[in-house]
Amino acid sequence: MEEREGEGVGVPDGYERLWTPHRMSYIQGEGKPTGDDADVEGCPFCEIPKLDDADGNIVARGTHMYVVMNKYPYNNGHLMVVPFRHVPDYTDLDADEIAEMGALTQRAMTVLRAVMGAHGFNIGMNQGQVAGAGIAGHLHEHIVPRWGGDANFMPIIGRTKTLPQLLKDTRADLAAAWERV
Repeated sequence: MEEREGEGVGVPDGYERLWTPHRMSYIQGEGKPTGDDADVEGCPFCEIPKLDDADGNIVARGTHMYVVMNKYPYNNGHLMVVPFRHVPDYTDLDADEIAEMGALTQRAMTVLRAVMGAHGFNIGMNQGQVAGAGIAGHLHEHIVPRWGGDANFMPIIGRTKTLPQLLKDTRADLAAAWERV
């Protein structure tokens, strides 16, 4: 394959590449506050609850927290439990918020098992920018469903993650099941 300057995708080298230009905005931090003490202004986790649930990819709302699809999921069904209040650290939550975060996490696990047949979960928080928090200024807990064999050759060798369902479709399935499961 001959490449003309400015038109090609690089020199052929035997590797197959899957281009994901939609991730560039995430990589470059577009719309993402920086630092552990980022302001409320411009915080995506403060903006999401202002949207309609479908537009914000919100699965459920509680009194102090909401459950939202991760826009850049590690696995299909990757959810986050997020406080409505803009706080950076778990120690900033009050007792009611901690209780609701736990209850919503349990509910999310139940729904993910019922709707998607999840075999297990990775659940956790990255506290602070140095710990890997993409949006360190606003606390959020990840709930990543797992299945036997979901770590196949694609992410290990191909450095590619395949997701079998569109985010909006997963959100619709989980939101519909939230109250009935």
